This record gives sequence, C-alpha cells and structure tokens, in this order.
Amino acid sequence: MSQNTKELKNVISIDDSRVRNHLDNLVRNSVEETLNTMLDAEADAMCKAQR
Repeated sequence: MSQNTKELKNVISIDDSRVRNHLDNLVRNSVEETLNTMLDAEADAMCKAQR
C-alpha cells in the first residue's frame, strides 16, 4: 500500500443510522403522499366533486 492510499482510506465514512433514518423518512413520506392522494380521489368520487 502506498503512502497516498493509506492517507485516503478513511476519507469516506458512512453513518448507517443516518442513512437508515433518511430512507425511513423518504418511504414514510412517499406512502403518506400516496395514501392521501388515493383518499382524496375516493372522496372526490363519492361526492362527484372535482378540485
């Protein structure tokens, strides 16, 4: 291993818990948005209304 390789091996670090939390929030928001859209469409259909 060269000196440059030794110096660079710790340049990138990944915080698994931050990545997991970000993905959890991303999925949660996506599911929430999808369900709200579906509920709005169902309510509009029941009321025969449009936005």
